[in-house]
Amino acid sequence: MIERVPGLIPTRSRAVIRDGIVTTVATSASKEPSLYAQACDALATIDRNLRQAGTNKSRILTAMVYITDMSRKPELNRAWDEWVDRVNPPLRACLGVALEGDDLVEIVVTAEV
Repeated sequence: MIERVPGLIPTRSRAVIRDGIVTTVATSASKEPSLYAQACDALATIDRNLRQAGTNKSRILTAMVYITDMSRKPELNRAWDEWVDRVNPPLRACLGVALEGDDLVEIVVTAEV
């Protein structure tokens, strides 16, 4: 059985849970020009989404981070390093991409429930 947690847009899920694994996605609600601030906000949303699914960041297996400007990756790294569970660090990849509107970062994580 697949459980889908509705997102803000009817055609997108905020999280999907199946066989003890949750995958969730977040961008920042704040569209301020600081990649660091947007990353912190998106990571806080990831925390909420994981909590709603019955898990937490210590159980993250993988994270895919998409940012609009790779020259600003140190801002992302700062936010990540302040947030991540250092005892249980997940595999993480960071890619430079074009994102919609004023989004500077989008994060997708997969975790055990």
